[in-house]
Amino acid sequence: MNSLKIGISPSLFADTDDTPLKVLKDTGVEIIENPYKRRLSEEEAIIFLKDLDGLIAGLEPLNKNVLLTAHRLKAIARVGIGTDNVDLAYAKEKGIKISNTPDGPTEAVAEMTLSVLLTINRMLVFSNNLMHHGEWKKTIGTSIKGQKILLIGYGRIGSTVSELLTKFGADVYVFDPFIKKSQQIFKEKLVSLEEGLKLADVISLHASGRDLILGQKEFGLMKEGVILLNSARGELVDEFALLDAIQKGKIGSVWFDVFWKEPYTGELTKYENVILTPHIGTYTKQCRLSMEMEAVNNILHDLDLK
Repeated sequence: MNSLKIGISPSLFADTDDTPLKVLKDTGVEIIENPYKRRLSEEEAIIFLKDLDGLIAGLEPLNKNVLLTAHRLKAIARVGIGTDNVDLAYAKEKGIKISNTPDGPTEAVAEMTLSVLLTINRMLVFSNNLMHHGEWKKTIGTSIKGQKILLIGYGRIGSTVSELLTKFGADVYVFDPFIKKSQQIFKEKLVSLEEGLKLADVISLHASGRDLILGQKEFGLMKEGVILLNSARGELVDEFALLDAIQKGKIGSVWFDVFWKEPYTGELTKYENVILTPHIGTYTKQCRLSMEMEAVNNILHDLDLK
C-alpha cells in the first residue's frame, strides 16, 4: 500500500463518473475528500492540507499562510485554468509543483456564455415566468446578429466565445492588452477598454487574474441597457459600482457565474434582471471528466507515481 496521501478539495469530484477516483485508488494512495462539500476557508484549508502529500485543488485560498504548515505537500493539481488562488512564488520556494487543466473548461464555459446571452436576448426567463403565472404574452427579443459584443480577455475561452458569436453574425470587439492584432483568429476588432465600453451592446468577461477592470468610471462609459456577462472572476467587477449601475438602469441585464465570496447571498439576488448561477460554467459531464482526469494524471506525474 502506498503511504502517500492525496486530498481532493473541489466540492464535486467524480460526481457523474468515478473513473478519476478509480485511477487514484489503483495507485494505492490514501484519498482524503473535502468534508464540507463546498469551497474551503483559509482556516479549513490549513487543517485539510496538514498531512497531505498532494492536493487536487479547487479555488480555496492556497496562500503563504496556508502552505506554511503543509510540510509534506509536494504537488498541487488545479482542476481548472486559474492558479491565482495559489501563492506561486512561495510554492516554488517550498518546492511544491503546480499544474492546471487549461484546455478542459474552454468549450463548456464558452457554451454556457452563449446560452445565457441567447436566454437574455430572447427574454426566455421573463416569458417562462409569465407562462407559469397563467399569462400568455408574446415578447420581441433581440438577435445576436449585428450586436456589438466586447470580449474582455482573449485566451482559450474568450477566443472560443468569439468563434461562436462570429458564427451567429455578431460584431465582435476584443480588449486584451496581452495580444496583438495578428493573434486574433476570427477578424475581431481590437480596441482599447474605453473604446469597447462605449460601443458595446454586450460585455463578456474572460480575463484572468483578480485585478479590478470594471469600476465606477468604466460603468459610466457604457451604453444604457448594456448586457454584462461574467464567467471569469467576481473580483474583476466592483460590486457596489455594479449595483449602482443596475439601480440607475444603466445595466439592462446581468449574468454572474462567479462571485466575490462564494456561496453568494448578496444584493444581486434582489434584481429580476440579474441571472445568477453557482459557479457551474465547467459543470458538464464531459468537461468535468476531462479536467478531473487531467488533474489526476498531473498529480500522479508530479508525485512520481506514473
